[in-house]
Amino acid sequence: MSIQVHNISKSYNKISAIDSISFEVKEGELFGLIGPDGAGKTTIFRILTTLLLANEGSATVAGFDVVLDYKAIRNSVGYMPGKFSLYQDLTVEENLNFFATIFGTTIEENYNLIKDIYIQIEPFKTRRAGALSGGMKQKLALCCALIHKPTVLFLDEPTTGVDPVSRKEFWIMLKRLQEKGITILVSTPYMDEAALCDRIALIQKGSILKIDKPATIIKDYKKIIYDIKAKNTHQLIQDLKNYPSQYSVFAFGEYIHYIDENDNFNPMDLQNYLEQQQHTEIEIRVSNPTIEDVFMDL
Repeated sequence: MSIQVHNISKSYNKISAIDSISFEVKEGELFGLIGPDGAGKTTIFRILTTLLLANEGSATVAGFDVVLDYKAIRNSVGYMPGKFSLYQDLTVEENLNFFATIFGTTIEENYNLIKDIYIQIEPFKTRRAGALSGGMKQKLALCCALIHKPTVLFLDEPTTGVDPVSRKEFWIMLKRLQEKGITILVSTPYMDEAALCDRIALIQKGSILKIDKPATIIKDYKKIIYDIKAKNTHQLIQDLKNYPSQYSVFAFGEYIHYIDENDNFNPMDLQNYLEQQQHTEIEIRVSNPTIEDVFMDL
């Protein structure tokens, strides 16, 4: 295993951030920690990259213990934190040279690893990092995390605040890096990105809810979900929550995702109820479950 985490716990001022977390990441795997802000993802990343000590439990990265072998881990992993942390007053080229020098290497020595990414920012190599767009900052940070040819790559919410096109490009880059044998642990609050990982851990309030392949998690979900839409969305949510047999109600794009607690649920009964509540332009249809639906249910 490339990463092994056993019963890791961490508290801040007696407030639990993560509670007895355990998971494993296989060598060459693209593994995702999926959960909202405050779920504990960054705390896990900081412990695994030796920036933070856990209160309990143990962990290894690339065969090294996160406490005993912290220097070896820092030399063998790449880390891209959630907040852009490069030197904003240095140019693109200066930042990259600086990080290469720290690890005793050069841009030329490992250029083949960053080539596909660097060619996209090379036209701006003399521009200061602070003047780059969000997507360009992201690519530069990834280049700096890769310049010493790490065996494990940690990416903490790398696409947060980035436009949809850059998000898509970034995941294509991750797949290419995975093909080169790099183990990747990535965290994201975006449920749609979960399907791009080999396996995922759904995490909330410092606890892991489920670990498996995204397709398996969806396949194992047996509840029937309905897409519901009407003219007055706000009132629709309130009325659905007041329906006697409702199990779950939450907004999902232009629709409301509704689950009924009865196995013999008849959508026409709900249709009649909504009409009695003066709703118009009502639409009810069966929906395909997503990772977000499973997460909300868990």
